[in-house]
Amino acid sequence: MSDFQLATGAESFSRSRRSMLMNSSLGFGSLALHSLLQKDGFGAEALHGSGVPSGLAHLAPKAKSVIWMFMRGGVSHMESFDPKPALTKYAGVSIPDSPFASVMTSERLKRVRVVVVNDANGQQRNKLYPLQVGFKKYGKSGIEVSDWFPHIGSVIDDISVVRSMWTTDDNHGAQVQFHSGRHMLDPRVPTIGAWITWGLGTLNENLPQFIAMGPRFFDRRDGHYLGPAYDSVELKVDPKNPLDFAKPEAEIMAEEQRLSFDLVNRLNRLTAARYPNDAALDARIKSYELAFRMQSAVPNVIDFASETEATKNLYGFDQKETRPFGEQLLAARRFVEKGVRFIQIQHGAGAAGAWDQHSNLKAKHSELSMQVDRPISGLIRDLKQRGLLDETLVVFATEFGRTPGSQGANGRDHHPYGFSVWMAGGGLKGGVAHGTTDEIGFHAVENPHYVTDVHATILKQLGLNNHRMEVPGHKRLEQDYGAAIDDIIA
Repeated sequence: MSDFQLATGAESFSRSRRSMLMNSSLGFGSLALHSLLQKDGFGAEALHGSGVPSGLAHLAPKAKSVIWMFMRGGVSHMESFDPKPALTKYAGVSIPDSPFASVMTSERLKRVRVVVVNDANGQQRNKLYPLQVGFKKYGKSGIEVSDWFPHIGSVIDDISVVRSMWTTDDNHGAQVQFHSGRHMLDPRVPTIGAWITWGLGTLNENLPQFIAMGPRFFDRRDGHYLGPAYDSVELKVDPKNPLDFAKPEAEIMAEEQRLSFDLVNRLNRLTAARYPNDAALDARIKSYELAFRMQSAVPNVIDFASETEATKNLYGFDQKETRPFGEQLLAARRFVEKGVRFIQIQHGAGAAGAWDQHSNLKAKHSELSMQVDRPISGLIRDLKQRGLLDETLVVFATEFGRTPGSQGANGRDHHPYGFSVWMAGGGLKGGVAHGTTDEIGFHAVENPHYVTDVHATILKQLGLNNHRMEVPGHKRLEQDYGAAIDDIIA
C-alpha cells in the first residue's frame, strides 16, 4: 500500500480515490460527488484561483433559503395576474386597427424578433384575443387574480406581484435566460442557484445545497465557470430512489459499506501523514464521511410518514391532479427546514414546456393551473404557520408571457415584452402589485424589470451584494447584475 502511494503521488492518489468512490459499490454517485467536488476545490478556486467564498454575506440577511417554482412554457400574464379587460372589449380587432396600434412601433420591438402572422391576402390576423377567464379581487390588498388561481388569490396578501417583467429571447431558450440573465445564444454563465450556493456555502453538511426537481431541458448545467460543484443535484420525490446511482448497485449491508468508507479513510490518512500541511486533504477526509451521511439524510427528508394528513392535504395529496406538485413542494419545505439553500422546482413537461399554449389555451391553462394552485397556497400557508416564511423566499416565475393577439383560433404566441412573476416571504412586502403593462398587456411600461432584477432582489435578501460576486477572468455585464426591486422590499 505504501509503495502504491509513493508511486502515484498525492494528487493522482486523490484522483484514484474519487474514481473508486464514483464507480464502486459504495453507490452514492453524483449526489455525493457534487459535495466532494466542492470540498475538493474543483469549483471556482481550482479553475481560477479565486477561492470559494463560502459564507460571503455582505449585508445583514433577511432570508436563508429560496424555493424557486418555474412554470415552463410561458404562463399567460393576462390570464393569471395581470387582467386586461380591453382585450375582451376589442376582441377580434387587429392591433393596428385598434386604439393600441402604437404598441407595435415601440422602441423595445427592435430588441426582439416580432412574430406577425398574415393571411393569404397579406393582412394581419393576429387579432386581439379576449380574456379566457374571469378575475376576482382578493385579500385586504384587493389585488385581482385569475379564477384559475383562487388558492393563490387566498394568500395574495403575502405576495408581491411584479407585472412589468421583460426579456429578450422570444423562444424557449428564455428559460435559460431567466435563470442566468444571458440569451441562450450567448456563452453560458452561472444560474441564480449556482451563484447563491457559491456565495453562501452550506447550512447543513448532510445535504446538497442546490436541489432541482421536475423537468428540465435546454441547458441542464448551472455552475459553468464556477465549476461542476455548483450544478444542481437532481432529485425525485421517491424515498427508495431519490437520485439515480445514489445507492449501491448491488445489495450491500450497512456494515459492509461502513468498512468500505473506513478503508477510504485509512488511505486518506496515510496520505495525510505524508503531506501534513495539506488542508484540502483534511477537507476531503471529512467529505467522504459527508457522502455516507447524505445517503440516509436525503431519503429521510422526502419520507412524509411523519407528516399529518392535514398537512399533506394542505398540499393537495388528496387529489390526483395536485398530488405530484404537492409532493415536490412539501419536500421543498422539509429541505428548507434542514437548511438547503436553493430548491428549484420546474413544472410543465415537454421540450418547450406544457404551459406553451399556441392553441387550446383555455383548456390547457385551466388544467395546469389546477395542478399547481392549491399546492402553492399550501406551501405559503405551511411556511407561515411554522414561522419559516420570513426566512424563505418563494418565487413563482415563467420565461415570458403570451401575446394579446390570438394565434390560430384559440391560442396565444410567445411574448417577451411584458409578463408577470411573483415573490413572497424573505423580508418582502405582501399584498403588493408592482409595475404595469399597457392596456393590452403588450409592454412593460411602468417600472420595467429585466429578469436579473429578480435575481438581484433575491441576492439582496440573502445578504449578498451582487456587484461583488465576481470570478477573475469572467467579465459580467451590467445587465447580468440586475437591480433589486426595492419597492417590494419591506
